[in-house]
Amino acid sequence: MKQATFNQLMTSVKQADRIINRSRRPPRKPAAEAPADVKGVRAVTKLSQVRFAAVLQVDVGTLRNWEQGRRTPTGPARALLRAIYADPVNVMKALQAAA
Repeated sequence: MKQATFNQLMTSVKQADRIINRSRRPPRKPAAEAPADVKGVRAVTKLSQVRFAAVLQVDVGTLRNWEQGRRTPTGPARALLRAIYADPVNVMKALQAAA
């Protein structure tokens, strides 16, 4: 069991090395498409963390984790942040009208 786990780990390390050295493509794209600066996106809206989290319909702790870089938004949250970043006035107006 230990040897099999070790062999799998070494295979992964070798694959990662080839990816880093660009002799192999990564199996999927990294999820770094969201605006990296969630705090900056929120600042554009001029909302507090509590209000912005409510607009995004996420827990305020989740928003704080995003802003502090401990987590990265994914899925619909990432898409919504991109939309807010691209057109904050109209997206916020639409979100507030829907609330």
